[in-house]
Amino acid sequence: MTYVVTENCIKCKYMDCVEVCPVDCFYVGENMLVIHPDECIDCGVCEPECPAEAIFPDSDDKATDWLELNRTYATEWPNITRKGEAPADADEWKDKPDKKALFSPNPG
Repeated sequence: MTYVVTENCIKCKYMDCVEVCPVDCFYVGENMLVIHPDECIDCGVCEPECPAEAIFPDSDDKATDWLELNRTYATEWPNITRKGEAPADADEWKDKPDKKALFSPNPG
């Protein structure tokens, strides 16, 4: 099992999760983070740290559509090991639904 970052992260990218990850399995894109499923040790410490509630175990139905996206972009985007600045408008995007169309494939 692994954890998966979902669309709630898009345009929020708070990065609180990065600070607590013991294995540095987060990768950063232009407007969201992903978790490398082969590096995640399924400890779950990142899930409660996410203010956008964007992280779910891969067994959760909310994660199904996002697992392959996490796997793909974790191999293309740079690894992130320290919390950075969230976008200035992150709070405005936090609870907005249907953000998948806003996903950017560009690295962070």
